[in-house]
Amino acid sequence: MKKLLLLFLLSVSFTMTSQISKRIKVDGKIIVEGQDVDAITVFNTSSNKGVITNVNGEFTIEVGLNDLIEFRALQYQNFDLRVTEAIMQSKRMRVFLIEEINKLDEILVLTKGLSGDLPTDVSTVKTFNPKLDALYFGIKKSDEYEFTDDPRSGIENEVMHSQSTTMVNGLNIVNVVDQLLLPLFRSKVENKKTVGVPDVPVSSIKYYFGSEFIIDNFNIPAHRVEEFIRFVQDDVDFDYTHLNYGKELEFLEVLNTKSKEFLKMNSDKD
Repeated sequence: MKKLLLLFLLSVSFTMTSQISKRIKVDGKIIVEGQDVDAITVFNTSSNKGVITNVNGEFTIEVGLNDLIEFRALQYQNFDLRVTEAIMQSKRMRVFLIEEINKLDEILVLTKGLSGDLPTDVSTVKTFNPKLDALYFGIKKSDEYEFTDDPRSGIENEVMHSQSTTMVNGLNIVNVVDQLLLPLFRSKVENKKTVGVPDVPVSSIKYYFGSEFIIDNFNIPAHRVEEFIRFVQDDVDFDYTHLNYGKELEFLEVLNTKSKEFLKMNSDKD
């Protein structure tokens, strides 16, 4: 019996050690529209260990496959991501955080049905919270209201969504293209009506985020982002339908091809 117990304890110890050894160090960077990226908390809930970002928004943390990583800061909306194979292989994370606008729920005041007692009326009145501030890059038409869930709200299969093959380095690429690249490229089209590209509201253009994505993923120098956008759209064979929803992956393929041509052309000039 003692031998069996010893073997069991050794087996448990070996299993725990092997699970810990599977964690690797990953370099990450927080990208925001402003400059306040210092001391943002990055916490691995699976290992109960966390770190904080430096003045450049950079951090290093140990992660394992399927670990849940939380990003928390008072001035930004909470953001969580699940560690994927892509993150494990690339050993890096790039996380976009959105500024949090703290506000109270709006209260709909009716002409009747109020008791006159403020605490009682506040506790019983129906409220709603339209998130008019920028939402995470997972929602199309972010200028529309998103009402708080109620008992009639449908159930969304977020588990399947988070494991989508379009996740790269913790980002849902399709949604990033929708929210960052499409508005940016659409805004640079001069003859929008002729080529069938809709006007883009200024509020929907996240130039800083979009340019950072191009710099980070296509190796375009920061001072040549505008030049690269013009280079893509000046191509006589450029298909403007790629700026429509539903063609995000095809559009990324175009950008990948054109970025190589652009970099080669500029290297030849140098």
